[in-house]
Amino acid sequence: MGPAGCGKSTYCYSLQQRALDSARNVLVINLDPAAENYSYSAYADIKELVSVEQVEEELCLGPNGALVYCMEYLLENFEWLEEILGGLLDNDYVIFDCPGQIELYTHYSFMKDFTVAVKHLGFQLCGVYLLDSQVLSDPSKYLGGCLSALSTMLQLEIPHVNVLSKMDLVKGNTSDDDDLEDEEDSLICPDMTQLLEALSVTAPQMFYRLNQALSQLLEDYSLTQFIPLNIQEPESISFVFSQIDQAIQYGEDAEVRDVLP
Repeated sequence: MGPAGCGKSTYCYSLQQRALDSARNVLVINLDPAAENYSYSAYADIKELVSVEQVEEELCLGPNGALVYCMEYLLENFEWLEEILGGLLDNDYVIFDCPGQIELYTHYSFMKDFTVAVKHLGFQLCGVYLLDSQVLSDPSKYLGGCLSALSTMLQLEIPHVNVLSKMDLVKGNTSDDDDLEDEEDSLICPDMTQLLEALSVTAPQMFYRLNQALSQLLEDYSLTQFIPLNIQEPESISFVFSQIDQAIQYGEDAEVRDVLP
């Protein structure tokens, strides 16, 4: 999940390609009825069931209304997806590439209803929320991105992992490295005190107490930890895999097997 343009489809492709180096079978299912193209090999595509273009044409709805209709239609016809998932093996690893419109997670319940329905099929789920690493250069955008991730986490009520995508575009090319703390060379933890100071410069003083409360909220929910994802580095992709595996307890009940190097 994540805002439009944050690199969700590229993330899916990178994990799918990385899995080729292991015995893991990664399947990607596109749940975005408005997606025009993607680089990964889709195991299934919601557009086989319904598409935004089709709904716009037949029901004369706008893009947002058509998207909402498509997601509701998916839930009403969940047997389509249930039949697809019913043919998978126990150790198959499924990635759902979800739409980016934030209102789907904050204003409606069907994404939560979807996760509940998938869990009833016996799947262990983890929500992966992507933010474009460019938000680190703008305190307001970073704060807004964290709040959208928090809103999604509270709405879905499933294990949650936050990822900063496109790190290959900023790593080594930013003057703000001193504003980041590296934990075990794997986690990025922007200092909330520094964030608040930056917000006090860019935002009107009247919003200081609001920004202070929001920063404290993010710290209370430990939402200030992000996994940096550099798709050019196999180790970075493997670390993302490992964090999600830990969240869903992937393979803990199985015999010891080969894992990603």
